[in-house]
Amino acid sequence: MATLTTASRMVVKIGSALLVDRNTGELRLDWLQSLAQDVAWLKGQGTDVILVSSGSIALGRGVLGLPMQTLPLEQSQAAAAVGQIRLARAYEEALTPHDIKTAQVLVTLEDSANRRRYLNSRATLETLLGLGVTPIVNENDTVATDEIRYGDNDRLAAQIAVTVGADQLILLSDVDGFYSGNPSEDATATRYDVIEQITPEIEAMAGDAGSGLSKGGMKTKLLAAKMATAAGCTMAIAEGSPLNPLKALENGANCTWFTATLDPHAARKRWISAMKPRGEIMIDDGAVTALTNGKSLLPVGIVEVTGDFGRGDPVTILDPAARPLGQGLSRYTAQEADAIKGRKSTEIEATLGYPGRAVLIHRDDLAL
Repeated sequence: MATLTTASRMVVKIGSALLVDRNTGELRLDWLQSLAQDVAWLKGQGTDVILVSSGSIALGRGVLGLPMQTLPLEQSQAAAAVGQIRLARAYEEALTPHDIKTAQVLVTLEDSANRRRYLNSRATLETLLGLGVTPIVNENDTVATDEIRYGDNDRLAAQIAVTVGADQLILLSDVDGFYSGNPSEDATATRYDVIEQITPEIEAMAGDAGSGLSKGGMKTKLLAAKMATAAGCTMAIAEGSPLNPLKALENGANCTWFTATLDPHAARKRWISAMKPRGEIMIDDGAVTALTNGKSLLPVGIVEVTGDFGRGDPVTILDPAARPLGQGLSRYTAQEADAIKGRKSTEIEATLGYPGRAVLIHRDDLAL
């Protein structure tokens, strides 16, 4: 059974029903303050924490006095616009007393699907975590072009966990785990403590029931579990309504753990290795030594660039004898890489005419 204190990087998803009182539409401030205590405790253990928070629409509808039923898209977007600013401020005010800096990061599911935007999201989140900041991630519902579904934040949290290489994902919900049936309708439904593999039988047990504020049912949570565990991230579904929900989980509160068979680092390397390369980059002996010692690939070590690849595309890395060393995700296009090959990182801006990244392939985006 996993424990929270073993996580080096954790993503915590917070459902709307936990954060916003479904009767009044007001923020559950005492609960949020207790969550902040838990985050401070985890960070004190050396764990990076990212919060993926629902609640902007639920909070905004309360402020605007909109009804509880499904809203037209325009009203949902308006509620999100009003709620997002209040949500970000509430997290900042809850975490500041613990000397924790916060940042609001608004993303969409497409930010992880598009390689270029994926790299941007990853770089931003990695930089924030490196600076000791706790990012508050929310789906950018204000500009959504499709019908807004609150349950998407389960999958969004999983994608964020994959993006940053988290080893644990905690879905705080209004249920205390995964059941063989809907426990509110089936008295014989039993909760699973651990699920090692998501089989068709497990999928058939998932229902669509959600609370009045959140439409996300077990199907979205299973999709999140599939995504997370395939990337080496263990996931838990736990009831988040009690105060200090993460401490409660660590102390043995009911939940369901979905186990991962690989660690995030190995899973990411396997994913990169399996991608179809769009080009080739030949490097010199010095770069070969640097890469085998766990360093990133700098432009100065590049000898030749072939192919037509874009930023974020996979490329094969060749040694001076044209033997494949591995594969990585390029942070430059083929044309840019060709222009800066053999140059020092300090010469990139003068060569391209605009500031660039110091490395061409980051070591985290490299599979040898």
